[in-house]
Amino acid sequence: MSKIYTFPKSMKNVRTHYCGGCGHGIVHKLIAQVIDELGIQEDVLLTAPVGCAVFAYNYLDVDSVEAAHGRAPAVSTGMKRVHKDKIVICYQGDGDLLAIGTAETVHAANRGENITVIFINNAIYGMTGGQMAPTSLVGQVTKTTPYGRDANDVGYPIRAAELINTLVEPKYIERCAVYDVKHINQTKAAIKKAIQYQREGKGYSFVEVLSMCPTNWGVEPTTAADWVRDAMEPYYPLGVFRDIPGGVIPEAACPKAGVVNAQ
Repeated sequence: MSKIYTFPKSMKNVRTHYCGGCGHGIVHKLIAQVIDELGIQEDVLLTAPVGCAVFAYNYLDVDSVEAAHGRAPAVSTGMKRVHKDKIVICYQGDGDLLAIGTAETVHAANRGENITVIFINNAIYGMTGGQMAPTSLVGQVTKTTPYGRDANDVGYPIRAAELINTLVEPKYIERCAVYDVKHINQTKAAIKKAIQYQREGKGYSFVEVLSMCPTNWGVEPTTAADWVRDAMEPYYPLGVFRDIPGGVIPEAACPKAGVVNAQ
């Protein structure tokens, strides 16, 4: 007997504005399903900043706050510190999280704020028309790199999960993808674990999702899905970078300095 599809309670039943083949809608559905399964709809506070990610509040039926460009981790930090009993989800894109918001991203993670960051990496600026993002691949053609990204000019793409993994405090870091059913299911499991860790007070969790942007890549949706697998995944390998179920950092990871006499 086939399984009957149930529309997520935590998702608004409205027509999407996202382009065909975009990964944002997939991730929205996964977040809504996880919220329903954990029974936390009334306890979720969603932060979404400028960029395509900002429209999350149009689709997720939870209390939401729009942050200034790049400031979502700072806003999320404030909400979580005031409302410690709430589940704070920080939903960001690559231009937001790794360009204007790099400082907020790094320092929220470094402080070990008990929030869950869901990072959509589609290797390009979506809302503003396809400019190079911090995650755009070397050689990738964008509106601002018509001859392909030149690492000698603008540096190499930033690997967010690896960057966060250099810090001591984060408790859970995983990179996923949504280009096929298998990886969509893996992404849902990662989101669920990350939110559950926050719910249990374990600390900062970070889920990076490799996603498609067919419109700004200038390709068909099926080609975009293949490009995530064939071009993005080799540079951005999938997998768990850190998982500390107990939430307690081993002392060996950060030995305490001895007393320094400055006189």
